[in-house]
Amino acid sequence: MTIIVTGGAGFIGSNFIFYMLEKYPDYHIVCLDKLTYAGNLSTLVPIMDNSNFRFVKADICDRAAVYKLFEEEKPDIIVNFAAESHVDRSIETPDIFLKTNIMGTAVLMDACRKYGIKRYHQVSTDEVYGDLPLDRPDMFFTEETPIQTSSPYSSSKAGADLLVLAYHRTYGLPVSISRCSNNYGPYHFPEKLIPLIIANALNDKPLPVYGTGENVRDWLYVKDHCIAIDLIIHNGKIGEIYNVGGHNEMRNIDIVKLICKELGKSERLITFVTDRKGHDLRYAIDPSKIYNELGWFPKTKFKDGIKKTIEWYLNNREWWETIISGEYKNYYEKMYGNR
Repeated sequence: MTIIVTGGAGFIGSNFIFYMLEKYPDYHIVCLDKLTYAGNLSTLVPIMDNSNFRFVKADICDRAAVYKLFEEEKPDIIVNFAAESHVDRSIETPDIFLKTNIMGTAVLMDACRKYGIKRYHQVSTDEVYGDLPLDRPDMFFTEETPIQTSSPYSSSKAGADLLVLAYHRTYGLPVSISRCSNNYGPYHFPEKLIPLIIANALNDKPLPVYGTGENVRDWLYVKDHCIAIDLIIHNGKIGEIYNVGGHNEMRNIDIVKLICKELGKSERLITFVTDRKGHDLRYAIDPSKIYNELGWFPKTKFKDGIKKTIEWYLNNREWWETIISGEYKNYYEKMYGNR
């Protein structure tokens, strides 16, 4: 079995590659990644010498490069993690998100049509559903919840989802989609809430919190997400959408305070900043469908997952300190630029 994982040098993609190589030692895993600011080749160093792993630097919007890779590898499955994914950046430069998240997805599916595959899987987000009210804890996102996006990022992901479903209906492409809640865990890029707070707290820097910190997110430990995708691509129904949620709802301010407590830092570091434009209030997923059909349920409670995550950042300071310093951007050229 050959699987192309796009965006595999990023947070969730790299964790998925590690998980798959360990679980399926006879699979051939190919990572296609453009290595934008959020893609870090050093993350993949532990598996670079694995004979069943290959890294290819390319943009999913580069049709010639994508087609060349398909010709060389003849993949069975495509798992598309490649995406611009930071809401704040999408508000500043929405065009980049539209190009990568929609046009890049189209290029990948065109390659699937041309060369044939068993499954194309699109990794999406619960943000395509918009948000839920804070005073209705009984409400959850289901696969039937209407799409109602709030940011250029979520709009671009929703557009990609609709395109994937259209390729299935129009061309018969064997597709599946998963929509996940907020992930956390090892190798999370330090601009996101949890790793940002951990890094700043360790350096005794201000801990920025939007608005009053009341916004609620459903947190999913990244390994649980990898297990879900594995189940979907092997056993999930063609043409279906699966919501993958953590059943771990937390207010942003409570997460920040919890990290302060775990690290022995003062809550006086917390600094409230101007709220994000169009900031969604609450995300919460009902994962009943994937549980009923595939037997998946999140195993990691937030109190356990956050401790493991903090421990990982404490034991891997060089990884995230290099990113913060910007030195990681030179890593690829230093290691592979002259090859």
